[in-house]
Amino acid sequence: MQGKIRIGMVGGGEGAFIGSVHRIALRLDGHYELVAGSFSSNFDNSKKTGKTLGLEEDRVYETYQEMAEKEAARPDGIQVVAIVTPNHLHVPIAKTFAEKSVNIICDKPLALSSKEAIELKNIIENKKIIFALTHNYTGYPMVRHARSLIKKNDLGPLRVVQAEYPQDWLTTKAEDSGLKQAEWRTDPKRSGGGGCIGDIGTHAFNLIRFITGLEVDELSADIHTFVKGRLLDDNAHIMLRFKGGAKGTIWSSQVAVGNENNLKIRIYGENGGLEWKQEDPNYLYYTKFGYPTQRITRGSNIASKAAEDATRIPPGHPEGYLEGFANIYTDVYRRLFAQINKQNYDKSNDCYPTIHDGIEGMKFIETILESSKNNSKWTQFNSTCDI
Repeated sequence: MQGKIRIGMVGGGEGAFIGSVHRIALRLDGHYELVAGSFSSNFDNSKKTGKTLGLEEDRVYETYQEMAEKEAARPDGIQVVAIVTPNHLHVPIAKTFAEKSVNIICDKPLALSSKEAIELKNIIENKKIIFALTHNYTGYPMVRHARSLIKKNDLGPLRVVQAEYPQDWLTTKAEDSGLKQAEWRTDPKRSGGGGCIGDIGTHAFNLIRFITGLEVDELSADIHTFVKGRLLDDNAHIMLRFKGGAKGTIWSSQVAVGNENNLKIRIYGENGGLEWKQEDPNYLYYTKFGYPTQRITRGSNIASKAAEDATRIPPGHPEGYLEGFANIYTDVYRRLFAQINKQNYDKSNDCYPTIHDGIEGMKFIETILESSKNNSKWTQFNSTCDI
């Protein structure tokens, strides 16, 4: 495929972590050209970021509203926008660009509520534009291989799923230390009703949904705030009952001392089991009942086509976090390129998370909050996209 997609970015100015991650990811496979941005609410910061990135001065904008208006009017305007701001701005920005028929790649979680997420979905569908949500762990090759094994029914009927995502970076009240990432993530006005469950719990939930395809029927949640004075949860235990009878658990924590970014998932079926760890992402452990555990290596000749397509370098060379983001950007590029050039496109090959995954993530958070508020009562999970 030839011809780069023109992309703009909102958020990710100097001092922001996730913006630089997205910029590396969109450049990695050479499919995009960053041509415009509104990188910060502080225009000086935004201009400095734009200059550092080599953007034309008149394509660094003071507000995202100005950016959407002026880019939409240009014959060489952006074709897609990356939104990498705190959570409370995702939907307002996405709505603004969607109304201008600009395709969207947005960081997670999607919104502050499922209601506003569904309102955005209606605009997206009306405008017939592409919307991708960067649950980046779905981009890992061995995650995609795990998904292919389950699609082939190699594990048989699924019985038990366990996902956990512990970190320790909020063990103390880091939001009072001037750490920008901690400040907005623990602020309900900017982060939404979920702290730990919104920031990393949604990743664990999305990983379960992506790999297994299992749908949650009901859940029981116990969320807690251990750090005194913190306004949002920093630890959560969640039990899941899936449609069809499988059972599951999720533990997410940002106060688990000794854990850096220890996302992992274990899946057990009637005929076999799988285990994958984000901190050792190039290996997937598969056990067929009655046989020794097999270690499947990223890039090996037994990896599925889905894993192959997401692999860049030979086995033994670590590949992970940045490449996971890049795989989502490349997935979106394939569809965008076909759309722009009026080519046939098989949507069944799409792997990237969509607006529907974003809505489901918001309903996941809301159901957890409801259950925990009612003494961990088993609560029905409704994942439909109706208001």
